[in-house]
Amino acid sequence: MTTYAIELPSIVGLPILGTDALFPVRRVYCIGRNYASHAIEMGHNPDREPPFFFQKNANNLDSSGIFPYPSHSNDVHYEAEVAVMLKKGGANIELDKALDHVFGYAVSLDMTRRDLQGEQKKMGRPWEIGKAFERSAPVGLIHSVENIGHFEDTTIKLKVNGNLKQKGNLNQMIWKVPEMISYLSEYFELGAGDVILSGTPSGVGPIVRGDVMEVSATGLGSLRVIVT
Repeated sequence: MTTYAIELPSIVGLPILGTDALFPVRRVYCIGRNYASHAIEMGHNPDREPPFFFQKNANNLDSSGIFPYPSHSNDVHYEAEVAVMLKKGGANIELDKALDHVFGYAVSLDMTRRDLQGEQKKMGRPWEIGKAFERSAPVGLIHSVENIGHFEDTTIKLKVNGNLKQKGNLNQMIWKVPEMISYLSEYFELGAGDVILSGTPSGVGPIVRGDVMEVSATGLGSLRVIVT
């Protein structure tokens, strides 16, 4: 029997619609500027360039519906996204086989300490201090491919206090889900439990304590998150 020198870290498990079983999270990959409209609003070229990714930590994903406003920031932004959950991995996954690796999908948020991210950008440093903080990725119920299949044409929306702030369609993504999986697998050996956040449409903006965010996507239900 294997023993460990310290207490084992907890496995992050996310709820799946229609079952008591949980989805165990391994790694979290986030694609940057995957909608042309968002690239433009952030001051970047909207042309199709090689994709880039940053990472969050497994325990940044949170399904509680509560988002505690983080420390050391006065400019925290919402970014509505769809999360892609993998049931198996591999290296150099062929594009036409990529969707075979998907377990399901969920609505999610990539919360960002925009002021800290901006400081890191100016210094040419990694973004994690602005992206990978505690509970920075609220996530809704996972809908399994077995129940909903795959889709490209689905609308994603984000409301804050009932006011529409973001609206886009997955068919507007510069890099589609199969392409993200295939590309990532060239540089990382993907595995079961990996999660990919697929980017956000335009309209990102700040939140304050007391705000209520609601992200929804056709076929994936909605997620209501209270900022505390």
